[in-house]
Amino acid sequence: MMSHYLQQRYRGLYTLLPLFAVIIIIAACTSQPRHPAPARNGENVVIEVNSLQPGTPKFFTYHYNNKYISFFVLRLKSGIQSYLDACASCYTHKMGYRDENGAVTCRFCNQRFSVSQLDKGLGGCYPIKIEGRIEKGQYLIPIAKLEAEADKF
Repeated sequence: MMSHYLQQRYRGLYTLLPLFAVIIIIAACTSQPRHPAPARNGENVVIEVNSLQPGTPKFFTYHYNNKYISFFVLRLKSGIQSYLDACASCYTHKMGYRDENGAVTCRFCNQRFSVSQLDKGLGGCYPIKIEGRIEKGQYLIPIAKLEAEADKF
């Protein structure tokens, strides 16, 4: 037969275990995912245009000063577009977006945006646009532009 003292200790342990499990789950689900690092060439990150599937965001993470700056690149009929994996409203939660069949959805507030309409959005929970350019089959984003947005991550 278990002593009263041990029963109290086990009861306390059983009370704390679910709390620890919840904390671990929340921490795991709220951190922004990390993606493959983009290639670099001089002052730019380089994305091969042929590697982009039409209408599907391809995510990358650039490491700078202990920050992980995530962004995604899209290939659409209108050309190539790039955005931070953050928005002006929810970036403080550092959760980014997820790809959902032709749309991106904010992991924090669950607002969904069609990839074909992203360039029309401004502010709110729309992803923050990052300017890039195409040269010789490559999409180039100036590293300085990514580093200037490090405060969002």
